[in-house]
Amino acid sequence: MLAGGDGRRLQALTQALTGVPIPKQYCRIVGDRSLLESTLLRTRHLVPHERTLVIVNHDHLDVARDQLNALPRHCLLVQPRNCDTGPGLLFSLLHLARRSPQATVAVFPSDHYVGNECRFVEHVQRATRIVEEVPEKIVLLGIPPDRPEPGYGYVEPAQPLRMVGGEGAFHVGRFQEKPTLAGARSILARGGLWNSFVMVFRLPRMLALMHEVLPAEFEEMHSLPADAAVAAARYRDLRPWNFSTAFLARIPEHLVVLRAEDVQWSDWGTQQAIERTFKSLKIRPPWRARKLAPAAA
Repeated sequence: MLAGGDGRRLQALTQALTGVPIPKQYCRIVGDRSLLESTLLRTRHLVPHERTLVIVNHDHLDVARDQLNALPRHCLLVQPRNCDTGPGLLFSLLHLARRSPQATVAVFPSDHYVGNECRFVEHVQRATRIVEEVPEKIVLLGIPPDRPEPGYGYVEPAQPLRMVGGEGAFHVGRFQEKPTLAGARSILARGGLWNSFVMVFRLPRMLALMHEVLPAEFEEMHSLPADAAVAAARYRDLRPWNFSTAFLARIPEHLVVLRAEDVQWSDWGTQQAIERTFKSLKIRPPWRARKLAPAAA
């Protein structure tokens, strides 16, 4: 699970709800669980907590520990600072490779809303079965869009994946991160899906591809020294890079997208996205009920 985002765009909203500008994944925006707590509970239907790794930023460690007390201590990874999704994910995978080098891995962002937990888990289980049959592929869950959204990543399906149980799974013709509004409309017209950033893959295959496509970034992370203090100092100097833009967009031929229907998914990256979810649930946003008006982020 990736929980290292700083959530700056929603700090005004989270401060209005909690009194402090914490990242959105730690905020109980709907119900009695935060997005992080909900994601951890969701993964329990797939693997036990002992096989779940969560990566957080050092600055968020206090609030993270409070919400992850059901997780064994050795399953909490701490990065010195947020360097975007690329270093955070590579840091986690290299750590996992030392524990279980042949693992099949499922990646979950901790700051997304999922309304239909059962259907979501079913799709992840199907993605895992696909990886068992075609271990050279990375399987992404693709969300059927209901609007052109330039803030999301898009996956354009190509020919169907020919295998038993592969219904709704496709090879990928193109991956594009955050197109223009006109570009998003064009992608939708060609049958594009939103990238949920939920993916399943074999760990050796992913690491081999990352080493091939991003050799400098891979070696920089791989060469961090064993001394924790020295490694932390060097980590803080790493160049941030985005996993989707720098990696996924460059390897469409190695991807499979699985159409994930009926999961009621939303990337809560903006207040508007959150309010859209509340509207679909027919409930009043808590900041409106409390007559709070968060300032524009």
